[in-house]
Amino acid sequence: MNHPTSDAIIIGAGIIGCAIADALAREGLSVTVVDCRSPGSGTTAAAMGHLVVMDDSEAQFNLTRYSVELWRQQDLPKGVEFDQGGTLWIATDDVELAEVQRKAAFYRQRGVDAQVLDGRRVAEAEPNLCPGLAGGLRIPADSMVYPPAAAKCLLDRAIARGGRLIPGRARIILPGRVMLTNGTDLVAPIIVNAAGFASPHLTPGISVNPRKGHLLITERYPGFIHHQIIELGYLKSAHGGEADSVAFNLHPRTTGQIIMGSSRQYGSTDPAVDHHILSRMLRRVFDYMPALAELTAIRAWTGFRPATPDKLPLIGPVPGLEGVYLATGHEGLGITTSLATAELIAAHVLHRTPPIPAEAYLPSRVAKETPHA
Repeated sequence: MNHPTSDAIIIGAGIIGCAIADALAREGLSVTVVDCRSPGSGTTAAAMGHLVVMDDSEAQFNLTRYSVELWRQQDLPKGVEFDQGGTLWIATDDVELAEVQRKAAFYRQRGVDAQVLDGRRVAEAEPNLCPGLAGGLRIPADSMVYPPAAAKCLLDRAIARGGRLIPGRARIILPGRVMLTNGTDLVAPIIVNAAGFASPHLTPGISVNPRKGHLLITERYPGFIHHQIIELGYLKSAHGGEADSVAFNLHPRTTGQIIMGSSRQYGSTDPAVDHHILSRMLRRVFDYMPALAELTAIRAWTGFRPATPDKLPLIGPVPGLEGVYLATGHEGLGITTSLATAELIAAHVLHRTPPIPAEAYLPSRVAKETPHA
C-alpha cells in the first residue's frame, strides 16, 4: 500500500528530524516524518539540552554559533524551558586558566561575548562550587532547552503547515522511495536520513557509531546553580579517543532540578545504567561541587550519541543517490545544532546558497558514491 506522495520524507523524529520538518514545511513543502517512537523520545530525550557555542574547529564553531543564534530567534512555548543562563567553563589550575584565555580570544575575535573570571568571581557566580578554583570563562549567549518538548514544538509547527507523522520503521532508502518494515512504501522526491546512530543501516558506508552516555537528575532545588557549568577537562572527555571517560557537567532546568553528567563510552550498546561508570561520574561531580552529595537524586538514565570519526556531522546529499540527504552524526551537539542543520538541508534541497559554509559537513567527505538500486 502506497501513501500519497509528499514532497519530502524525513526518517527520524528526533530533534534533528523535527527541525528539518519544520524548516521544509515553512518553505511550503509537504513533509512526512517517519519514526517507530514518539517524537523526541530517543536520543533527544536522553540529552541535557545545552545550546552551546563550541570552538574545537572553525566548522564546529560556525555550525554551533549559527544555531544558537537561530534558537534565540524562536518563539517557543513555556514548556520548551528556553533559558539563556549562559555557560561557565571552570579552570582548576594555571594550565586550564591558559585555556580559558585561549578560548576567550577565539570567541572574541569572532564576535562572541566571552567573560574571563578570576577565582573570586567564579565563586560569586556559583557559590556551591568547591573553593580554590583558578578561574573560569562565562559565555552569556549560551542557552538551555528541554529537548523532548523542543522536538515536539518543532514537529507541531510542521504539522500545523500540513505535515504528518507516520509510525513505522524504515527498512530501505532508495531514490524517491522509502520501504518500511511493515511493507508500506512511501514515495517522495526528497528523502532525509535523520535516524541518528541507526542511520548507517539505511545509508551503508557511512561511519556513525553510538557513544553511550549517562546522566542523573535531582529533585527541585531552585537557585542551587545558575549556569550550565562545565570543567575544561570535558573537552578531552567529549572529543577523546576510544577510552571510557567522565567529566563534570551540570545543567540547571527551569524546574529547579539539576542534571548531572557526563560520561562517554564506545563499544557498549547496552542501554542499562553501568553503575561503575555512574559512580565514577558522580565522584567527579562531587570533586567540583561537594554540596551536590547532600541532594536527592530521582533518576539516572543512558542515551546513545551518534558520533563520526572527525567529530563533525554529516549534512547534505548522499553521493550517487539523487534526492537522498543525510542529517546525522551530531554526537553531543544535536540539540544545539538542530536548527542550523535544518537550514543547511533546506538550502541543499532548494538549491540555495547555504547560510554558512557547508563543505565541512558534506557526506561526500566520507561516503563513497552509492549506485542506484
